[in-house]
Amino acid sequence: MIAVKARCTCGPSGRFQSTTIQRRDPGPRDVLVDIAFAGICHSDIDHARSTRGKTMYPVVPGHEIAGIVSAIGTEVTRFVIGDRVGVGNMVDSCRVCASCRSGLEQYCAGRVLAYNAIGRDGEPTYGGYSEKIVVDEYFVIRIPDSIPLANAAPLFCAGITLYSPLRHWSAGPGSRVAIAGFGGLGHVGVQISKALGAHTTVLELTAAKREDALRLGADAYAVVGDPATFIALATSFDLVISTVPANVDLEAYLGLLAVDGTFVNLSIPQKPLSVAAASLLANRRSIAGTRSGGLAESQEMIDFCAAHGISAQVEVIDADYIDEAYERLLAGDVRYRFVIDAKTMAKG
Repeated sequence: MIAVKARCTCGPSGRFQSTTIQRRDPGPRDVLVDIAFAGICHSDIDHARSTRGKTMYPVVPGHEIAGIVSAIGTEVTRFVIGDRVGVGNMVDSCRVCASCRSGLEQYCAGRVLAYNAIGRDGEPTYGGYSEKIVVDEYFVIRIPDSIPLANAAPLFCAGITLYSPLRHWSAGPGSRVAIAGFGGLGHVGVQISKALGAHTTVLELTAAKREDALRLGADAYAVVGDPATFIALATSFDLVISTVPANVDLEAYLGLLAVDGTFVNLSIPQKPLSVAAASLLANRRSIAGTRSGGLAESQEMIDFCAAHGISAQVEVIDADYIDEAYERLLAGDVRYRFVIDAKTMAKG
């Protein structure tokens, strides 16, 4: 076993503290990754504070991981020591179900999450708020040299979670896409949507992020805090992707969809989604959801980002600052992703 410094929380209201966790010794197909940076995702807060009531404490969050391969198993063929790699929200799956065979591991009933899960060895999984991680090579993604590791880390959640629906619902030349929420996910989604060739509009509560949105490629920016916006943009979009982690007026957003338009929800708001049936009948609209992306698509995503100069905008923080970063993230005070410098895990 490998002793690794990490940061954990032991209860819904507990602060993060320094701890030591045990990583397994690399097996034949395993890769040992020295973590350089770990992004902070909104779902990390949900798990740390058990807002979904399913947290197994102590929990070490983090599923936006970028680092360097420092050891490999005897049967590893895809990586060598020194490779720049990333790990996302999955570290295992059954490998044999229809979803796995189709490259849709995110829908495998036996998928194992990077943290707050039980691995196939019966041990709890611990995430990227740590110095090292051991992962089967199949669940490791190569990071192109052109993307700095700090900026690459959030792409393994924020990037793939937007890339997958944009590709699935055929965002591209001639399509009209709206991204609701210009935060950790949305700011990456805008860049990807634009690079795919879609006319891309940001929908935000205020005008505060307009300049950033246009700088990162948005064709238009609309303030949904003004009810007149929904009238002006009625039936304007083929695809609306909501990254907003709170309940929105779903009826209003459905009104933005053109014929055969789709509203894709990426978040888990506290209350169930609710909509009148008549709103779906009009314009043959659809409501959909999606889970990140599979392994092949994740590699495709980061290669696409490298080819188009796309990366996350980050604020690198010390591990001692995680609690403050959580409070700032909840207040919307980050542009646009906090990333923990793993070299600071040993402090405290």
